[in-house]
Amino acid sequence: MMYHQMPIPSRSEHLWRYTPWSRIHPSTTDAVPDADEVVFSAVGGKTVIPRTPSMQPQGDIARAFLQAAGGSSSELSLHNESEPIHINARASGHVAVGHLHLDVKGSAVVFLHISGEPEWVGVHVTGTLHPNAHLAFGFINELDSNTKFLRCENWDIARDASLEHATLSVGGFRCKSDIRTSLNGTGSSVRQSITINADGSRHDDEHVEIHHHHGHTQSDLVMNSACGGNSHFIGTGLLTIAEGANKSDASQVFRNLLLSKKARAEAIPELEVLADDVSAAHGAASAPIDTEQLHYLMSRGLSPDEAESVIVNGFLYDAFSNITNKHLLEEMRTRLTVHLECELKR
Repeated sequence: MMYHQMPIPSRSEHLWRYTPWSRIHPSTTDAVPDADEVVFSAVGGKTVIPRTPSMQPQGDIARAFLQAAGGSSSELSLHNESEPIHINARASGHVAVGHLHLDVKGSAVVFLHISGEPEWVGVHVTGTLHPNAHLAFGFINELDSNTKFLRCENWDIARDASLEHATLSVGGFRCKSDIRTSLNGTGSSVRQSITINADGSRHDDEHVEIHHHHGHTQSDLVMNSACGGNSHFIGTGLLTIAEGANKSDASQVFRNLLLSKKARAEAIPELEVLADDVSAAHGAASAPIDTEQLHYLMSRGLSPDEAESVIVNGFLYDAFSNITNKHLLEEMRTRLTVHLECELKR
């Protein structure tokens, strides 16, 4: 379906309960703006090339809207890359939209850094991992604090291929992410971590779907948020295991640290299991900082603010504990450290 043919989704739908479409749309829901381009540029020897925009009908309203709005469309082909690749996604203007496709044959490490000061940004990332391919992908959202941000991702993972996917979201005023991964072959796997640091009145809604279509597949999702001020974080995860996809192993864990009385966090894990011989687990927890931990650190000479910072740092670092690729782990933790140090100086 095209965008204008789609009904506005109801807030009763799982995906749009906490961030209705009207709140993330850049204007009124019946309008499609003429978007400026998000400019993708790779640092180093790789080249991001223009790509013919897909005109295939989309199955959900967010992706259909990004398709209708236009913007840029780019592609990067990867095959046994020896060094990590950094892609800068620069957004400007009133409304900016960008589409990026990664075609992976072999092994690669890719970081996508999005920045800029537009009023509204939309990004659609798609990725195809061919048989036996391995991708470590880091997404860093450092947009201006007044920007609305819509992010969609679709990953297709073939037989014996693996994806390690890490997100650091510290930018934007109101953010909505919809990340979907399909395990389309025996032996395919995904490890995914999402780290959110929210303050002020920031609103960040992260929706993750992982679909096990074949047996002997594996997924692991960890989502940690630290929320201060009157910020609001929503984490939803849907794991599905198809009928006959035996020996699949799926897990998801949500942890939220509340740093003020007005901060809110929602953790909504979901499992849909249609096979018998599987391992599927989920967990969720939200709590304020442990006063005993604060007391212990303050007894060692730290001020209350310093003690709280140490606890928050360790909690957010731990979101990346399921990542095994050293380049991905080091870069994401370094970016997080820089952000937290800047926040402490404010």
